[in-house]
Amino acid sequence: MSTSEPATKRARLLVAYEGSYFNGFAVNEGVRTIAGVIGDALSLISRFPVHITGAGRTDAGVHGWGQVISCDLPVDIDLEHLPRRLTKMCAPGIVVRSAEWAAEDFHARFSAQWRHYRYTVLNDPVADPFLAASAWHVSERLDVQLMYLACGPLIGEHDFSAFCRKPKPVENEPTASMFRLVTQAQWTEQVSERGSRLLRFEIRANAFCHQMVRSIVGTLVDVGLGKITPGSMSAILHSRVRTEAGQVAPAHGLCLWEVGYLEQIFE
Repeated sequence: MSTSEPATKRARLLVAYEGSYFNGFAVNEGVRTIAGVIGDALSLISRFPVHITGAGRTDAGVHGWGQVISCDLPVDIDLEHLPRRLTKMCAPGIVVRSAEWAAEDFHARFSAQWRHYRYTVLNDPVADPFLAASAWHVSERLDVQLMYLACGPLIGEHDFSAFCRKPKPVENEPTASMFRLVTQAQWTEQVSERGSRLLRFEIRANAFCHQMVRSIVGTLVDVGLGKITPGSMSAILHSRVRTEAGQVAPAHGLCLWEVGYLEQIFE
């Protein structure tokens, strides 16, 4: 009996998950992660080890609605029914929204043109248990107009060292760049179905460094609380010093909302 692996083809999966069930996205031996659970399920279905790559390596507690995964699957796999099958195997906490074949050189991370994150703040005196897992509760009223004004300096290509947790240096490798191109950064105000005030922060960039969105949100919330002025945002950004920025927002309010690609990479 042959032990060789079957012929494979590159696939693209669109995945949503509730981050509080997992210790982050990336495979981490000994703990439950999104990539680990999905990879194990795909390996079981394919009957050979399947290695997956995600568009974004979200931290523990961070959610995903538009996470994209690339992997090589057997050419004869039932791709039409794969999302439902995987969702059942990975429950609770993971839903595979779609699956399709992609170009041979498609890479979920390196083929991405942009990533879009959404952060939700419940800004109400009273907490909401139904939003506890997906929104940061800030009881003191925030001035959203000041927070909106403070977003302006973020637009464009900048060194975001002031808002990033720098990676540990690797011997014989160049220092990682903290330059990122942000094309959208704005707040919107909404009312929940139970009448609570919701503030949503939308940010889109070509890529993000570690804790960048959460650090930006935490600093903008400090602006809304009157602890930092909107005019200080540019100085904080150009300082390139992490301690100049504000607090780091908790992970559970953050969601990887969407990832953009060139359409021609899909079949």
